[in-house]
Amino acid sequence: MALDINRIKALCFDVDGTLRDTDDAYAAKLSKMISPISWFSSNINVSQISRKIIMKVEGPANFAYSIPDRLGLDDELADISNWLHKVGILKTKRNHNYLIIPGVEETLKTLHLKFPMTVISARGKRGTEGFINTYNFSDFFIAMVSAQTAHRTKPHPAPVIWAANKMGVPPENCLMIGDTTVDIVAGKRAGAQTVGVLSGFGEKEELLEKGADLIINSVADLPSILKSN
Repeated sequence: MALDINRIKALCFDVDGTLRDTDDAYAAKLSKMISPISWFSSNINVSQISRKIIMKVEGPANFAYSIPDRLGLDDELADISNWLHKVGILKTKRNHNYLIIPGVEETLKTLHLKFPMTVISARGKRGTEGFINTYNFSDFFIAMVSAQTAHRTKPHPAPVIWAANKMGVPPENCLMIGDTTVDIVAGKRAGAQTVGVLSGFGEKEELLEKGADLIINSVADLPSILKSN
């Protein structure tokens, strides 16, 4: 294990694919859309195909999502989105759409007794807060970092540095936990240690390639890893 456990004083969690079961929800929706292809052969596994498609789309989708941030337009787009929700053109998703990864609730209850914690999402504030509030997790986190919180979003290190300042801990004493390469890159650029989880969109090889210090199946594995701290 490459992690320096004694160095870890605070935890930063990604949301989608790390705490929230986003990829399975997307895959289920896609499976319904492409289910007619199973008519051609009983050997076609629609669920498996859907998940592979979601995994392949994740990288380009993250890049596309980062374009407004790179151009300095993310705040303006967020204002437009908020206005569209306010006037009723866009509708907020109902709470039952926020699925949770097994073991997350127990893990957060355990770890927040020992570490200051934040969530760091590259998505908008509305969706991030929606998930946290649905499961009453707000008491576990000192702060919630969305795409509009810091001056740049992941994979830029700014969100991790902002979260570290909120927790009163140097970035190098933080542990960034996420399921995608943007989580790992953001954490490493900030000087933090990083853990890649396989419960979401990322794959082991690409997470290691970007410098993940440890790969685990899900955040449910964290308490046993960090217990020696």
